[in-house]
Amino acid sequence: MRHSIRSQQPSDHRDSTRSVRPVRDPFGDGSTKRHERAILACVLLPNTKADLRNPLGELAALAESAGVTVVETTIQKRTELSAATAMGKGRVAELAERVEATQADVVIFDNDLAPRQIRGLEEIVGRKVIDRSELILDIFASRAKTKEAQLQVELAQLEYTAPRLRGLWTHLERIAGAGGGTAAGAVGGVGTRGPGERQIEIDRRVVKDRIAFLRREIAEIDKRKQREVGSRSDQFTVSLVGYTNSGKSTLLNKLTNAGQFAADLLFATLDTKTVRWSLGEGRSVLLSDTVGFIRDLPHGLVASFRATLEEAIHADLLLHVVDISSPAAWQQMESVDAVLVELGCEKIPQLTLLNKVDIADHSAMAVMLAQHRRNILPISALTGQGLDKLVREVTQRAKGDSVEAIIRLAHADGKAMTELVKVSDVLARRYLTEGVELKVCISRHQLRQLQGRYPGLTVVSSDAPLDDADTRDGD
Repeated sequence: MRHSIRSQQPSDHRDSTRSVRPVRDPFGDGSTKRHERAILACVLLPNTKADLRNPLGELAALAESAGVTVVETTIQKRTELSAATAMGKGRVAELAERVEATQADVVIFDNDLAPRQIRGLEEIVGRKVIDRSELILDIFASRAKTKEAQLQVELAQLEYTAPRLRGLWTHLERIAGAGGGTAAGAVGGVGTRGPGERQIEIDRRVVKDRIAFLRREIAEIDKRKQREVGSRSDQFTVSLVGYTNSGKSTLLNKLTNAGQFAADLLFATLDTKTVRWSLGEGRSVLLSDTVGFIRDLPHGLVASFRATLEEAIHADLLLHVVDISSPAAWQQMESVDAVLVELGCEKIPQLTLLNKVDIADHSAMAVMLAQHRRNILPISALTGQGLDKLVREVTQRAKGDSVEAIIRLAHADGKAMTELVKVSDVLARRYLTEGVELKVCISRHQLRQLQGRYPGLTVVSSDAPLDDADTRDGD
């Protein structure tokens, strides 16, 4: 049974791993649970990364993805968060009134809040208060289907919870006496180690042990993933990366008929899927769909999902999918770039795909094309627009330092023949008494690897053409 910290804590305190639970299920399990009603709140700080034209637009989409009904929003501009309640006293009092008037079940903040701020807000508004990171973690928990994803999400949740334990147990601590810092009855003195302090220590041990276990499990998954990805080093690999809901899964399905789940939801899929993508003329590459990124993605999630993102880390080419129809396309690109740097992927060759051009503002797209120094290609994963150019571009990059070579194999060496045909373009072939001779276009790297694995594979020539007795492949 999957471990949950909830089982380690009494029911009368705020459960830090509990947030907005999904109340609708786009994946089809038939849930009919009542939608929770939420008020969205945001403190706009001078250095905010939010889209100032619609500061709560993304949080509203996250709430929808979690199955929450948004009933009202509130925004306050401040130079810094209030230490006690994030917002000013007047705005919090107004928020409490709106909570009662709308009968909201939860208040969701777009800011990351400290335990003290959450506690202060809950005391005033009388409802559950969660922040952006907790909402994202909850969505990830609801979407995690495989054991790998579930372990990664649980680790991120516990790492988020661990530093907040003291703030959650203060209602059980005993009040110190009036003496000074060293007097009897002072905090930490005799008689002041109440049940809250003892429970904090117990919970810390439980969380510490569970985190250590999860890290070991994920480390093993990471090693297996590295071996799996490493076994494909002789093949050209392409990874789709991008902001959540930018259309990566739709593009994967359009290019490969992979059948990946795709929906107009944030974080619709968490698990990486790798399939073979045929580029035509006998050439193919491996194409992977990865988890989407988002602004202010909790650091723990990036670290926990490193194994899932191994496909991107070791890719030969990244296809950065951008939703050009979004007014915040620029900010989304920057957020993805920041995560790629964190993963160490900034030096991998990258092609930027401006997706959804069929519904985009073409003036904004023209600005993007004119001002950005990227390799950019406008496409539509839905209609197929621009995908022929994408295939040609990827084909050109996959060829790389390709050479034409004449290779001879014994008739019985079927395994080598199968792999050679898989990783090269077969231009011609002829059958001889001693074996099969093929004229292929193949990268030097792949040719060297095949020679190392199959001693019976002989390179007859790397430039001489076959004679008139050759037959075209497939004739």
